[in-house]
Amino acid sequence: MTQPLLNPELLQAFVAVADNRSFTRAASLLNRTQSAVSMQIKRLEERLGTELFHRTKATVDLTSAGEGLLSYARRILSLNEEAIGRLRQHHLEGRVRLGVMDDYGTLVLPALLARFIALYPRIHVEMETGLTSGMVGRLGEAYDLVVAMHPEGHREGELLRRDQAVWVTSAAHRVWEMDPLPVALYPHGCLFRRWAIEALDSSERAWRLAFISHNLSAVEAIAAQGLAVTVVKSSFQPARLQVLSGEHGLPPLPAAEIRLHRAPSLSRAGALLADHLSEAMRALPPILSAR
Repeated sequence: MTQPLLNPELLQAFVAVADNRSFTRAASLLNRTQSAVSMQIKRLEERLGTELFHRTKATVDLTSAGEGLLSYARRILSLNEEAIGRLRQHHLEGRVRLGVMDDYGTLVLPALLARFIALYPRIHVEMETGLTSGMVGRLGEAYDLVVAMHPEGHREGELLRRDQAVWVTSAAHRVWEMDPLPVALYPHGCLFRRWAIEALDSSERAWRLAFISHNLSAVEAIAAQGLAVTVVKSSFQPARLQVLSGEHGLPPLPAAEIRLHRAPSLSRAGALLADHLSEAMRALPPILSAR
């Protein structure tokens, strides 16, 4: 014997009557006649084989069966609305310009963007990696969203996760014993460059700039060959590099925050991507890569 199917329109009428305890008020809310709503409730009762309301001239009360159905009816209507909304969003079109740091753009964002594009194939995401210090000030002009690193305690943007700057170098070389200390860094504007120089100068440690590059992989490759020390996020510590500390004569470095910045008057497509990145990045594990 086949089970009866619950028509969402009948459930909508049922919930309206249950919430208002009145066929008249429910009919007005649904923009239907009272007789039409009464007919819908009758059809639903016939389909289920049970009475859902006790009706008198003065009151309309739920039966025990009606009480049991009400929560299910709300869930079915909610899922119906969610499904329709998701299918409509699936066809949403737009372009979103995203700026992000090199390590996140290489190791984190590709998988997150692939999941987003699977949900919204008509939204085109244009991602640029690089120094985000200059990107935040160009929100709305050149970027719709920027995932940027800031010193701990920064107030602008939405906090996604916290991290720690750490010194690293080759696990096979005693680079920290070199005098002056060779350092591989990023160009002007990089927060890690500023922190490294300030920390070394404050500690009065002799050092020299041995290598500079915009490319994260190039900087790490120099460090992996024992040619310099460099600075990375602790969550991205490459397996081929070891972390250095005060025991190696290196000064401590500050903590960092990863924050999401949204342009004013963000489009629907941009808002969807922002919400997707926010939820996904908050769920990331503490250690993101062991390259």
